[in-house]
Amino acid sequence: MLTGPESKQRARQWPYPRHRSFERELRRTAAEWFRAKGYPTHRRFPFILDDWNNWSHNIVLPDVAAYVESERQIRQDSGDGFPLHKYIHHGLSSQAMLFNLLGPLVLRNDFGPLQEVVEAKGVLWPTGRTTGEFEVEDRSVFNENYGQPTSVDFVVRGESGPTLYVEGKLVESGFGVCSVFADGDCDGRNPIDDLAACYLHHIGRLYWHRLAEHGLHGLATGPVCPMTLYYQFFREVLFALHMQGNFVLLHDERNPSFACDGPMGARGAYARLAEQVPVEHQSRVACISIQEIVDSVNRCGRHQDWVDEFRLKYGL
Repeated sequence: MLTGPESKQRARQWPYPRHRSFERELRRTAAEWFRAKGYPTHRRFPFILDDWNNWSHNIVLPDVAAYVESERQIRQDSGDGFPLHKYIHHGLSSQAMLFNLLGPLVLRNDFGPLQEVVEAKGVLWPTGRTTGEFEVEDRSVFNENYGQPTSVDFVVRGESGPTLYVEGKLVESGFGVCSVFADGDCDGRNPIDDLAACYLHHIGRLYWHRLAEHGLHGLATGPVCPMTLYYQFFREVLFALHMQGNFVLLHDERNPSFACDGPMGARGAYARLAEQVPVEHQSRVACISIQEIVDSVNRCGRHQDWVDEFRLKYGL
């Protein structure tokens, strides 16, 4: 039996990074960046801007902020959604990070740095002229006929070949969970043998049908419903597969929640789930890091006007 001091000593010897330490450092660098820019911040949390309406101060390039606002207006006028997240003014916002990292590539129609990283992972890149789009939805995929549908953070389309669907993570500690379970309206049991027990199936959602169609139902075994904790992962991978595309998780390699290596092997939500993806889909699912893209941007030499500022903002 370990004593209290011995347990604390063992805690310091844990061979994997801790999410709390990563978030603390990211908060510090975000606060320093806002302070250096002279932007007003929350009185208690200096890593958050003072007001949601000042979200553009969270964007490195003014041209990117202007592009995002223009796209929002165009899509709202046409009846399509382009939601800015509730915490877009948060210095650790993953949506803001994606705008900062991929927005310049969209504006300049220069996807070379992203393509280099994606293809290095063995994932096919769209062919021909490519375009990028943030916040992509299609209610028909899962029959999400009301409420907030599945939304993919970033999509690259070509003239032919598979479309690339990208989910971006920064400080998050996991994939989005099932709101029915989170709200206490589900006990978490696996309904795979009796889909009538699933509320989402009951109201006509097609998540379980898509799992079977694409051979991912093997991931949905065991007594606990995998959707409880990995709801977002399944929806977005299935979305990509259903649209004949590929799925990429973009994350910060310092964040241990999704993928990190250590003496007991790879750990993290993505590492755990990806190894269970059927063999026929392994080449269509990959994990890339923010750091890999930044390094690729540096090598290409075409984005020196913002990449160093990006590094500073996120402590890279």
